[in-house]
Amino acid sequence: MVDVYVHIVGFRYLCALSRHRIAALDRLRAQRHAGLRSDERVRAQHDVQLDYYGKRLATCSSDRMIKIFDVSPDQSEQKLSANIAAHEGPIWQVAWAHPKFGSILASCSYDRKVCVWKEVQLQQWTKIYEYAEHHSSVNAISFAPHELGLKLACASADGTISILTWTGQSDNSWDEKVVRDAHQIGCNAVCWAPLSAAPQGALVSGGCDGVVRVWRLNDKGDVLPDEQFQGAYKDSQHSGWVRDCAWAPSVGLPTQAIASCGEDKMVMIWTLTPGGSWTCKKLPALEAVVWRVSWSLSGNVLAVSAGDGKVTLWKEGLDGEWRLLESINDGA
Repeated sequence: MVDVYVHIVGFRYLCALSRHRIAALDRLRAQRHAGLRSDERVRAQHDVQLDYYGKRLATCSSDRMIKIFDVSPDQSEQKLSANIAAHEGPIWQVAWAHPKFGSILASCSYDRKVCVWKEVQLQQWTKIYEYAEHHSSVNAISFAPHELGLKLACASADGTISILTWTGQSDNSWDEKVVRDAHQIGCNAVCWAPLSAAPQGALVSGGCDGVVRVWRLNDKGDVLPDEQFQGAYKDSQHSGWVRDCAWAPSVGLPTQAIASCGEDKMVMIWTLTPGGSWTCKKLPALEAVVWRVSWSLSGNVLAVSAGDGKVTLWKEGLDGEWRLLESINDGA
């Protein structure tokens, strides 16, 4: 259950924080209009991520700062090791790259920018890349499986998804591809598939249009929609904004699984078996808007974070039905 515990650690932060994301934007606009500055603006946290080894914790917040903590082996203590003045607006997400590329962290913000940071010396972080071509807030980021190289997907409120790929060590050059009109109104979430599901790369995204989309990369690196998934999705759709989506890790299992959640208080789990088609299972409706979904490292337990401060853990039984394992109330 160690892998589940790692996700619970993150969700204990996220269940109390991520539901404030939209509300924080409204308060920031009101404060700017009234010329006010509150302590809540400084404290509002939006994301927390453990690195590959679980030894470092990165957080980001509305104070435009990224904080890096060293985590004790039993994860009971965290010691602040670095403060990064990262953006010019609230920072929505951070993401760690695979350690084969070094100590690298990416961030995205309301300031429309994506930044990539590297620890050049112990506890000294420098920005090695910035992408500023989005026309609205960048809401989510996700690193691809390391076998595909240092590749970052970014979801923006302008409705596009950008794919940023590091291509050269000598000149630190990056290839930039943009999927235009990925979602109407805006894109809220993006997540890469495990390599076993798509050797050339695939990702899933969710948007304000209530749609979940699967995208696949061809041998030329072009990003194309998965028509098979889209056909299946028309039969079971979210009725509100999709807040998050996550492609399950694959540990020797032939089945692929994608979880999505949204404003309609629903969690949907899409599965694909070899030679079959995508099918959908819906968890019982929750009592509040669902903000985040996250799979355990083994891909068989799903953690769900809702706006009422509850985190629930779900697992599929041998009969194919998903059952509640545990419920954690952050306010308890």
